[in-house]
Amino acid sequence: MSDTRGSGAVVRIVAPFGRDAESIAAVLAAAGLATVIAPDLATLATELDDGTGLVVVTQEAVARGSDALTPALQRQPTWSDIPFILLRSARSYRRSTREPLLPGAINVVEMDRPLGSVSLLSAVQGALRAREKQFLLRDQLAELATGRAALARSEAELRLIADAMPVLIAFVDVAMCFRFANTAYETWFGLAAGEVIGRHVRDIIGDAVWQLRRPAMEAALDGQGAVFEIEWPHRQRGRRDCEVRYSPRRDAEGRIDGFHVFVTDITAAKLALATSQQHAHALEAMVAERTRELEAQMAAREASEAALRQSQKMEAIGQLTGGIAHDFNNMLTGILSALDIVRLRLEMGRVDDLDRFLDTATASGQRAAALTQRLLAFSRRQSLDSRPVEINALLESVQHLLRSTLGESVRIVAQPWDAPLHATLDANQFESAVLNLAINARDAMPAGGQLTLRTADAWVEQGQYPSVPPGRYACVVVSDTGAGMAPAVVERVFEPFFTTKPIGKGTGLGMSMVYGFMQQSGGHIAIASSEGEGTVVTLFIPLDEAPGAAAPGEPAAQIRRGAGQSILVVEDDAQVRMLVTVVLEDLGYHAQVVGDADAALPILASAQAIDLLVTDVGLPGMNGRQLAEIARQSRPSLPVLFMTGYAEKAQERASFLDEGMAMIAKPFLLDEFSAAVRTAMPDAP
Repeated sequence: MSDTRGSGAVVRIVAPFGRDAESIAAVLAAAGLATVIAPDLATLATELDDGTGLVVVTQEAVARGSDALTPALQRQPTWSDIPFILLRSARSYRRSTREPLLPGAINVVEMDRPLGSVSLLSAVQGALRAREKQFLLRDQLAELATGRAALARSEAELRLIADAMPVLIAFVDVAMCFRFANTAYETWFGLAAGEVIGRHVRDIIGDAVWQLRRPAMEAALDGQGAVFEIEWPHRQRGRRDCEVRYSPRRDAEGRIDGFHVFVTDITAAKLALATSQQHAHALEAMVAERTRELEAQMAAREASEAALRQSQKMEAIGQLTGGIAHDFNNMLTGILSALDIVRLRLEMGRVDDLDRFLDTATASGQRAAALTQRLLAFSRRQSLDSRPVEINALLESVQHLLRSTLGESVRIVAQPWDAPLHATLDANQFESAVLNLAINARDAMPAGGQLTLRTADAWVEQGQYPSVPPGRYACVVVSDTGAGMAPAVVERVFEPFFTTKPIGKGTGLGMSMVYGFMQQSGGHIAIASSEGEGTVVTLFIPLDEAPGAAAPGEPAAQIRRGAGQSILVVEDDAQVRMLVTVVLEDLGYHAQVVGDADAALPILASAQAIDLLVTDVGLPGMNGRQLAEIARQSRPSLPVLFMTGYAEKAQERASFLDEGMAMIAKPFLLDEFSAAVRTAMPDAP
């Protein structure tokens, strides 16, 4: 590590736990950046100077307060605002935004962990560029201060010159009051300059002369200078031939703020007056020109940085959409090609072997649905049905599926905790997450190996895991004896569409789905791997202090056909409306189908019998949940079945659904839909 004090390029690091500080410093040093590690905030406060480019600090470093840092931040010069990058634990999103972790710092960028080296380096370089702008502003302020000092000296010189000249020199503001007058006024009027300043022009020159000069003065305030000759009485020397000059003055924004008055003997002071006036205007023009140049430079830099940020954002979006398009094109090929073969054979009158192609289309469609589900999981937008569960029992129930999926070459070893572990989770999504981890482990052990599933009641200490806040968790550890991963791969393992598998062997969404599910469930995930030594993935799930009261199980609905019950279906997609209508009518129900909530409201307000409302959540205009609320105002006991492909407000089913409401996620098989309708439908009288 090196210290380049005074250059503003030193990155100071405060990460007191584990090897966090050394790891961050190594990443930055590899990019050619100078770093200095401080053990705590108190030490950092003594080291903050103009050589500091930015500070990288972990949440653990500020967990006990940042009071030691506040005085040092307050002592910064006005141009300085040292940027901070706060590496925040992922669970800290529960923290109230009214409680900043660094209350003494203003320029703070918070980043969630886990965090890859590329993202960290990008944030650090962006902050250093912003810091460079602060030093540029400092230099510009120094230049401006130098200019102001020069201007002050010039004004003093002008005062000396003005007082030494036998010329009346003054400045009159827009209220026609003197704001400057030289000592010549004492000679001409018998009034000291201090007695002239602040008084109206009329009080000095008299009402008769004021009425004569007023039009020219008002014209000067409108931007029209005036030069004219008059006879002016001198208190001691009698009447003199004088030249009167009114010169409007403009401020930096171009507005006239008054006018200069010069009254001189034509024969003695004309040249001196012109020189003085030109000197004043030249100084004002120099300051204004320099200000415009600085503003243009700052605008150009801001435009360049905005273009760079837009380019980086578009590159990330392109990578994401490219991965989605690749996988969806493969799946759509399977669906469309299989259906084309079925259509061709039907036209030829061949109906043999059609099941094979229909099964291919169905399988491709289910793969597409799974891909969509993984995308929603990664983005933390999937609909979760969280319920009280016992982790050991849940993990035991998934082992049969794992054995049939992984094959005989993988030995599964279960090591459950010796006491119940109670938590609140979506059981299906948890089983899917464990299955994804197990499949990744199997692929890392092509010649076979051992997969260990271990649970534990663990207390995580501060800084024990970089991305896991301290606290008590139910830990689910999935470890294998496979090939392991290099550090560069581990850093990217949670990125969407990142995969080390050959093309066509994986979507790259498995680990990102697990990560998104854990974040949405309030948990965390950590991974440790080394080449040749296998991989260990640990899921940290918040423990319930006491076993949750599980909702009483409802008896399984008897699979039966409809008996003419009336079902109102609200769906804006024409194809889904058609398919749902066919299924309901084939099952013996009476289906009435509309495309939006506005069309459904008159039906719900009528006396028509309706036994079930089936509605999409994401309708145009009024959404399905709002429609259900209105429907229940007049039909309190009306059962409701929601269909949803993606609805942000329906991510947590327990808070979204009221009694007598159910939900089915799109895309669904028609037999799943018919079963959901039968379950939601009350028994016919």
